[in-house]
Amino acid sequence: MVGTLIYMAPEILRKELHTEKSDVYSFGISINELLTGVVPYTDLRTEAQAHTVLEMNYTEQQLTAAVVSDGLRPVLAAEDLGIPSRLLSMIKKCWDADPNNRPAFDDIVEELDLVMEHGKLKKAEDIHIRPYNLHVVQPAGKTDHFKAYQESFSWFTRGELLARSASSANDSGLITRCESSDKPSAYHPTMSWGSYATCGRRETMEDTHFILPHICDEKDAYAFGIFDGHRGAAAAAFSSRAVPAVLQTSDFMGSPANALAEAFIKTDAAFRKELDSYRKSNRCIQKDWHPGCTAIAILIVRNKLFVANIGDCRVILCRAGNPIALSKDHVASCLQERERVIRQGGQVHWQVDTWRVGLPALQVTRSIGDDDLKPAVTAEPEITESTLCPEDEFLVMASDGLWDAISSMEVINIIKDTVKEPGMCSKRLATEAVERGSKDNITVIVVFLRPVSTAERIY
Repeated sequence: MVGTLIYMAPEILRKELHTEKSDVYSFGISINELLTGVVPYTDLRTEAQAHTVLEMNYTEQQLTAAVVSDGLRPVLAAEDLGIPSRLLSMIKKCWDADPNNRPAFDDIVEELDLVMEHGKLKKAEDIHIRPYNLHVVQPAGKTDHFKAYQESFSWFTRGELLARSASSANDSGLITRCESSDKPSAYHPTMSWGSYATCGRRETMEDTHFILPHICDEKDAYAFGIFDGHRGAAAAAFSSRAVPAVLQTSDFMGSPANALAEAFIKTDAAFRKELDSYRKSNRCIQKDWHPGCTAIAILIVRNKLFVANIGDCRVILCRAGNPIALSKDHVASCLQERERVIRQGGQVHWQVDTWRVGLPALQVTRSIGDDDLKPAVTAEPEITESTLCPEDEFLVMASDGLWDAISSMEVINIIKDTVKEPGMCSKRLATEAVERGSKDNITVIVVFLRPVSTAERIY
């Protein structure tokens, strides 16, 4: 018997005859996986999602018995994700224990046509708003968390509005800038990328990120960014839309470092303006709400790598098997940062186990938002520039939830021991950090800088 256990129909596991209905079962499992983004059965345990079925708490024999005898199935996708109820009903029929109760593929095709037709009738904004509902279910007594997520979608849209206005205002000049490029360098990295984000052991998700390949159709320009929110998710949600928007309307080919700095500073100003307006409106109940986020972004232009950082997200470059730190943390425990905050009128005090800034006791000294701590907690990024070479293998950028649990060298070793698919590498790093006890949200982006193959043998 050859196949992958988690997709195999009960009758196949019982070594009975294979029919079309067995494939219908596998189809239902696969569609549900696509809708949830979760490997079947790996979300049934209380800890972080497993990387593979082999890493779960039960053996393949136990899983087989549960599927065949106990009717175990993957956790069904929820309507809260914006998925039509008739599609979910079809999935349940596909993985029915009795093959005779499963639909034929002709029936499935007809049902999918109806689902698609129904989807076309919905308003675009209704479809766009629904991903937010993923976070609606909260434990009793967590109304503040619900309120924060209720507001978080509005901050995504506010960032998108900034993106549209900036794009339309600079559309004509943008083409000119993209066309005026220097002579190509001798070395060009061959890039592939992937990301993974998890709430981890926290109840809410305050990380966001963006991936921006081929900026403005410029084939040699790429940008990636991660935003780690605190005091709410609003600043991170806004920034994940606004930073790439500002970046695309700047002279990113002519002056990449200035473009990154401008993107951070303009986003901070725009967010604080929006926040002030929001607090003055009747929609805001909590008038002393001051959310913020740390941020890290990388911009690759041909063979030049630029990193802009505020706060404690990090990025490393693997060069000839060794980690090279391309950013440093901006935290109050750093003497230079502490002195800078004091010079700019901020207050720094020792609390619990480390130095912290102001009454909110913020550990980081640079961020977007946190308007009650400005200008001491600045949004001006620290920027590093590097020249990529053939010895460079990959980049790893992540929020502090990863680095709290895994060292730079361990990150490199884990990637070397993982199938070279960047999304899979990102997920393995994040889930490994949770397993090691990280208590924060975790977002990871892995960017390979040379050709890789998923057929590479792992030792």
